[in-house]
Amino acid sequence: MKNSRLTWFLLLTVAGLGALAVVYLAGRFPDAVDSEGKVSLVYSVLLLAFLGGSAIVNRRRMQPGFMVYAILGWASLGLVLFTGYSYRYELAQIGNKLMGELNPSAAITEPGGSVTIRANQRGHFVVEAMVVRAGQAVPLRFLVDTGASDVVLSPRDAARLGFDVKGLSFTRRYRTANGMVMGAPVRIERMTIGPLSVDKVRASVNGAEMRLSLLGMSFLGRLSGFEVSQEILTLRP
Repeated sequence: MKNSRLTWFLLLTVAGLGALAVVYLAGRFPDAVDSEGKVSLVYSVLLLAFLGGSAIVNRRRMQPGFMVYAILGWASLGLVLFTGYSYRYELAQIGNKLMGELNPSAAITEPGGSVTIRANQRGHFVVEAMVVRAGQAVPLRFLVDTGASDVVLSPRDAARLGFDVKGLSFTRRYRTANGMVMGAPVRIERMTIGPLSVDKVRASVNGAEMRLSLLGMSFLGRLSGFEVSQEILTLRP
């Protein structure tokens, strides 16, 4: 009985000190808690009051020792959640880095709005872009090619975007490493890579099938800049 009373006394003391600390901090730094924070604070106090009242009402069913462990467990969980919320931006960046390692074609958004792309095992930069045509958004994978003057769509990707490949006019000549190729000039409504978005992008549909479409200068040249460093391509808004 004596241990039980001592435990309840310690619990009530801790609760009282916590309440006094909240009141003191709210009065000492009134500007630190905005209207939204005040609502959250009131909600937390009411929740604590409810839990505390339930514990007192059911004190005969619950052992004080169990209550101590329960409070410590919930306090530990709250500390973990609070720490995770405090470092949410840093954790998000770590998650983006891990995603970049697992999926090199994933565009990683950096602070400031820049996008980074990690080179694949062949040393090429492959990125997934959201391409909009006729109001329909289609995700396509592109090989970044700074030597290409335009965005070049493979016939397969062009068909996915709704182009009638057989009905296009292949009138434009392009000089490539494999010689001269013919392309059909088209226009893309919008291309988006992460937070980067470019409207009315000049493009062409390649006359021959190709493994990947090319992300050329008609998109890259309309960004503020791009650079390659340590196998990482950075696109700036």
